[in-house]
Amino acid sequence: MSLTRRTFVQRLSASGLLAMGAMPPRFLCRAARAAEASSPSTSGRVLVLVQLEGGNDGLNTVIPFGDDAYYRARPGLGLARDTVLKLDDYHGLHPSLTGFKELFDEGALSIVQGVGYPNPDRSHFRSMDIWHSARPESVRIETGWLGRALDATAAQHEAKAPALALGMERLPLALVAAKINVPLITDLASYELRLAEGSEAERAAMRARLFESAELPPGDAAELQFLTNTARSAYQSAEKLRAVMGSYQAAIEYPGNALAQQLKLIAQIVASESETRIFFVSLGGFDTHADQAAAHAALLTELSSACRAFYQDLAGHGLQDRVLLATFSEFGRRVKENGSLGTDHGAASQMFVVSPGRAGLRGKHPSLEDLTDGDLKHHTDFRSVYATLLEKWLELPSEPVLGERFAMLDIV
Repeated sequence: MSLTRRTFVQRLSASGLLAMGAMPPRFLCRAARAAEASSPSTSGRVLVLVQLEGGNDGLNTVIPFGDDAYYRARPGLGLARDTVLKLDDYHGLHPSLTGFKELFDEGALSIVQGVGYPNPDRSHFRSMDIWHSARPESVRIETGWLGRALDATAAQHEAKAPALALGMERLPLALVAAKINVPLITDLASYELRLAEGSEAERAAMRARLFESAELPPGDAAELQFLTNTARSAYQSAEKLRAVMGSYQAAIEYPGNALAQQLKLIAQIVASESETRIFFVSLGGFDTHADQAAAHAALLTELSSACRAFYQDLAGHGLQDRVLLATFSEFGRRVKENGSLGTDHGAASQMFVVSPGRAGLRGKHPSLEDLTDGDLKHHTDFRSVYATLLEKWLELPSEPVLGERFAMLDIV
């Protein structure tokens, strides 16, 4: 029977291989190496960025319990001295950050204090654009700081995906580049479901239709060949990713929260020897204007438990030296609590960096009494952190990306 253009496309569409949900990023075609490799590669460093969306209250995350000014400013939200996880005689972690405390004690967590930028903006959108672009002076922003770093090495990434965003509705500005298209997996649960569905017999039948039939309908042969090649690539990628996800054994049981599951997938991809070197995930809900205590505690539990499990999993596979995880948020909160037992938009805060052999507090905690309009003053420009990650971790020049030179920090 003659195969027409319409019936051919209908068959491909019916298979699900032309649906967007079944089109894995091309970098996953190489993921099956995990099932074949006898041991993971130790080359190729990986950067994982975790965005704390909404403006994390840094003052109730790393707590200056040794300063009475903290308790005067926060009579309702202040964490009691006997509940904080003490790092020294002045600083302590929120009680929900038990995973971070373990990482700190093991020598795998750095805390960069007093991070911010000049003339801070309390708008979520504007401040987030500044953090993503690393260009506070620019209003019209077209690329992100990591996107520019990728563009600088674009020739190395042909037919590859050097970066990946997970669990977000749209690609974060930080990864927007001029020469590189970064894949985005929006819904991990449905993506895994699409890859897993179908019996072995059904997959074999689809394989036969795609790979064993050379007949193409006349007329639009070039377009149909493109569709065929696309479907073949999608099918192969899906099958290979299924092999990796089926063969990978996590070294520890991850928590059931969304962030942990995203980090688990990243661990799988890293173990597969994928070329992807930059990952971006986000945890929302930090805009805590009212009744902050319980919501903030739950968010910090999710963050800490997910990052702890991720590090333990990597360590169990001998991969912990290849991966650096860093957190950031668009701003901190004001020093004084508000009348709704919450906190309002502020300025300086801290960044966490998970990397073996670099534990400790970096920089002093900002003064709680020498403030600017009720906000903590920053003493470390966030672009110094970025410059350090680019040059010392990813081994990329930072000045073309950031527009100027910034001091390096002892976090790598």
